[in-house]
Amino acid sequence: MEGMAGKKSSLTWAVHISAFLLVVLWTIPTLGLFVSSFRDRDQISSSGWWASFSASEQTGYARTGTDDDARQVDGLYVIEGSVTEGDQKLSAWGTGAREPGKYQPGETVEIEDGWQLTVSEDGSYRLTSEKPFGMRRGERIFTTTAVPPDFTIGNYHRVLTAEGLGRAFMNTLTVTIPATVIPILIAAFAAYALAWMRFPGRALLTAGVVGLLVVPLQVSLIPLLQMHNAIGIGKGYMGIWLAHTAFGLPLAVYLLRNYMIGLPREVIESARVDGASDFQIFRRIVLPLSFPALASFAIFQFLWVWNDLLVATVFLGNTREQLVMTGVLRELMGSKGGEWEILATSAFISIAVPLIVFFSMQRYLVRGLLAGSVKGG
Repeated sequence: MEGMAGKKSSLTWAVHISAFLLVVLWTIPTLGLFVSSFRDRDQISSSGWWASFSASEQTGYARTGTDDDARQVDGLYVIEGSVTEGDQKLSAWGTGAREPGKYQPGETVEIEDGWQLTVSEDGSYRLTSEKPFGMRRGERIFTTTAVPPDFTIGNYHRVLTAEGLGRAFMNTLTVTIPATVIPILIAAFAAYALAWMRFPGRALLTAGVVGLLVVPLQVSLIPLLQMHNAIGIGKGYMGIWLAHTAFGLPLAVYLLRNYMIGLPREVIESARVDGASDFQIFRRIVLPLSFPALASFAIFQFLWVWNDLLVATVFLGNTREQLVMTGVLRELMGSKGGEWEILATSAFISIAVPLIVFFSMQRYLVRGLLAGSVKGG
C-alpha cells in the first residue's frame, strides 16, 4: 500500500521533477548574468545572452559618397566605398528604413532615374550613373550584418579598477563577517538556555522570540538609529553590526532552539550525572552536535547581510569610503543606466562570494532545516 513504511510513494517522480525545475529556474538567470558580463554594450542591446554563442544580426545604415567622390570609368560616373567595418558579413541591404533587408548581397537595383546601386557581401558598394549625380549628400544604404560571437574581459577590468568596487568589497566583508558571527554566538547561548535550562518565564521568552519573527525590520530602523546616536555609536561599523545582530537574532534563536531541544536527552542527562556544568555541556556536547543548525543560520545570515542595502544605508552611510557593494551597484544603476554590461559584471562579482559560501555549506543547510522542523518540545 502507498504511504506505508518501506514503500515509495508514487509521487516521487513529481517531487524529482519539481526539484529539477526549481534548480533550472534558479540557474538560468545566473548563467545569463554570467554570460552578459563578458559581452559589450552593442551585443547586449542587440540580442539576448542566449544568442551570444552564435553569430547575431545587427542593423544599421551608412551613406554613399557625394559628387566629390565620383569618378568616370568607361563613360559612367562611379562612386565606390564600403558600408561595413572589420570582418562583418552583409546578409541583406535596402534603401529605405521600412525595408532595410529588401535586397540580397550582390543584387543590383535602380534607386533613381539611371542610378544603379550594387552592394556586395563584403559590404563594398558601387553606385553608377550615365550623368553627373548632382548630390551634395550621399544616399542612405541600410544594412543587416552578421556579427560573430565576441567575449571580452574588459568589463571586469573596468569594474575592478575604475568603479570603486574593490573598496566596497572590503567594506562588505567588514560588515558581513562580524554580523554573521556575533548573532550566532549570542543565539547559541540563548537557544541552549531555552531548550535545556529550566527557569521562570522560559515559555514566555520562547513565545516572544516567535513573535519577533513577524516584525518587519523597517518599522524599527529609525528608533534604533536614534538610540545609536543617543548612546554615541552613531553611524559606523559597530552600529551596523549591532543592527544586523538584532534583526537576525529571532530567527537564529528559533532555529537553534528547535534543533537543540531534539538532541538526545540521555547524553545530556548522563553528562550532568557525571558532574558536568551547563557551560561544559554546552561547549563539549551541544555545540558539536548542533553544527548543522549553526551552519544553516550562518548561510542565511551571510547571504542576507551581504545583499543588504537598506540597513547599510541607514546605519553606515553613503560616502565613497563607507559604501558596500550593493550601494555601489545602486550608484552604477543611477548614473550609468545604459551601461548594462557594467551592471551585469558588477552584479556577478557581488554574488560570487555568496555562491561560494552557499555551495560549500549547502549540505549543512538541508540537515539543519529538516532537523529543526521535525523536532521540538
